[in-house]
Amino acid sequence: MTRLMAPQDMTALVGQTIGTSDWIEVSQERINQFAEATGDFQFIHIDPEKAKLTPFGGTIAHGFLTLSLIPVLTNQSDCPRPDGIKMAVNYGGNKTRFLSPVKSGKRVRGHFKLLELDEKRPGQWQQTLEISIEIEGEDKPALICEWITQFFV
Repeated sequence: MTRLMAPQDMTALVGQTIGTSDWIEVSQERINQFAEATGDFQFIHIDPEKAKLTPFGGTIAHGFLTLSLIPVLTNQSDCPRPDGIKMAVNYGGNKTRFLSPVKSGKRVRGHFKLLELDEKRPGQWQQTLEISIEIEGEDKPALICEWITQFFV
């Protein structure tokens, strides 16, 4: 169940881990669709036979595919949501690091920590989350980043 909070009340959560998402599979079909959408057809992503010969042992997701999963992971998480939100937009990212490849067929989930939440002007808020995308069964996360979103209430 989604927990709605007034943005002013959410500021009390700064510095805290505020949620975790469900697991989602990064299938070869999803990887192929991302290759089609972006024009990135490097063999390590789309050719299982050639990719077997690499240190990865098979195909891996594009790093940008993993990054692009942030919206779905956020939506599937138990993070509190701002009450009365009319619109949200991506503002940018800080310190994005791809730490471990996501092999085709693996599942990932997001962990979210609220780093900052400030009202920029009346009704316009800027939120910075530290997001770690965990790979099921692996010690190292796929990526860690700080993601900035602006939302309007």
